[in-house]
Amino acid sequence: MFKLRRRQEEVRMDKIPHHIAIIMDGNGRWAKKRMKPRVLGHKAGMDALQDVTISASKLGVRVLTVYAFSTENWSRPKEEVKFIMHLPVEFFDKYVPELHKNNVRIQVIGEHNRLPKETLDALERAKELTKHNSGLVLNFALNYGGRAEITNAVKLIAQEVLDARLNPGDITEDIISDYLMTNNLPYLYRDPDLIIRTSGEIRLSNFLPWQSAYSELYFTKTLWPDFGSEDFHQAIIEYNRRQRRFGGI
Repeated sequence: MFKLRRRQEEVRMDKIPHHIAIIMDGNGRWAKKRMKPRVLGHKAGMDALQDVTISASKLGVRVLTVYAFSTENWSRPKEEVKFIMHLPVEFFDKYVPELHKNNVRIQVIGEHNRLPKETLDALERAKELTKHNSGLVLNFALNYGGRAEITNAVKLIAQEVLDARLNPGDITEDIISDYLMTNNLPYLYRDPDLIIRTSGEIRLSNFLPWQSAYSELYFTKTLWPDFGSEDFHQAIIEYNRRQRRFGGI
């Protein structure tokens, strides 16, 4: 159990979500408010991610999945996309050593076919360096789209049926989950308990549609680069006020 002091009032966090997912939104608007290029908002967002990841690790969160780049984000200006694709390289050099010291393990979900080689190389180096760590899993959703993920899972399952390796009557929710990109996460932590979205937008934007069926949702107007440890704790405090019924009473 964790306790925080807020305006002379003790706040309890008895329930720490095992898996938290974050839609890191608002980098561009953060930069625009400061009359700076949008790309600088993405750099500031990396600092926020480092802060939140270490906070989550200290609280005992097991998995932190972050929506880094969606399949729809390719429609953004070319220079911005190019900059974002270079961020994993900078992330490896600047942030991964500290995360490694904090026992964080890095994983990635998403389609790799459109990612530049330097981006993939940086991610592979981060995964290789941290693969034996036993703490929090920082799971990057990069070039990820939820509908594409489900579509691909359906194709794979259909092929299994065609090859007579799977009976249609034996298909269960667990089997479908095994064909989703989150199948590399610990079985008990594949689905997020809590999804946080920053910047005031109130939608999931094709993020983990299957896995979020019973997730608690937390929306904040804070732009992602301004979202720090205190904001993160506030989201968990709100999570502690919720009663998760999973369809029951």
